[in-house]
Amino acid sequence: MPEESRKMSTSEPKLVIVRTFDAPLAMVWKAWSDPAMLAQWWSPKGWTAPVIKLDFRVGGKYHFCMRSAEGQECWSTGVYKEIIPMSKIVCTDSFADEKGNVVSASHYGMKEEIPEVLLITIEFREENGKTIMTLTHLGMPAGEMGEMTTSGWNQFFDKLAAIVQSSH
Repeated sequence: MPEESRKMSTSEPKLVIVRTFDAPLAMVWKAWSDPAMLAQWWSPKGWTAPVIKLDFRVGGKYHFCMRSAEGQECWSTGVYKEIIPMSKIVCTDSFADEKGNVVSASHYGMKEEIPEVLLITIEFREENGKTIMTLTHLGMPAGEMGEMTTSGWNQFFDKLAAIVQSSH
């Protein structure tokens, strides 16, 4: 089923995370747009990202794999809806199988309450040589799933902070 015909949640609730990185905007932007850099931080603590495929343009798709130390894999996919260089990225976000097909959260043993297609907006701005990034994950249910997702994103961003701060 084409992604656009799937139900996309664009209503509340939403998850918002604001992080400040001690690195120039260009470095943080590169970390989101360069597959080699993404592979270094796109996973929570104790996981890796062995597959990072992205076509970083409006209409382009991404397909990522995260792998735990025990070998458990979790795939995701999405389509870039808006890219404003050095300012904003908007993309869909879905669980996927290894072929890139969208699957429900239950495929990974999670509750069905998560919509199959969510919307992520990442906004960037630079202040005094630091980058302030705001991630909005629209449609993410509150409660346990929202808390797990917030924890996961923050673990991703801890890795991102270490990479961009050591690279400049």
